[in-house]
Amino acid sequence: QLVQPGGVLVQSGGSLRLSCVSSGFAISPYTMMWFRQSPGKERELVARASFESTDYADSVKGRFSISRDNVKNTADLQMNELKPEDTGVYYCAARWLKEYWGQGTQVTVSS
Repeated sequence: QLVQPGGVLVQSGGSLRLSCVSSGFAISPYTMMWFRQSPGKERELVARASFESTDYADSVKGRFSISRDNVKNTADLQMNELKPEDTGVYYCAARWLKEYWGQGTQVTVSS
């Protein structure tokens, strides 16, 4: 399973770093991803880190950065220049032969 922190409140324009840590498996062969579900919207992929590359949703490109540490078995999402529309529940996920999900972290960006 993947373990995420609890909910966070941050002001618009601020920064936040979310971290998820795997419990019970090594993340090295997995593609690590961060999804977001905003109020009234479907869950969307915001960032993905495979072995050799990263990619981002257009809405977060240039502001968010995903990183992974295969020794510590963590995947982080650095979020800068946060906007109220970044508010939502953020989920960490790992995908390879199996798929694992974190429990979600509520991020609220106040204007």
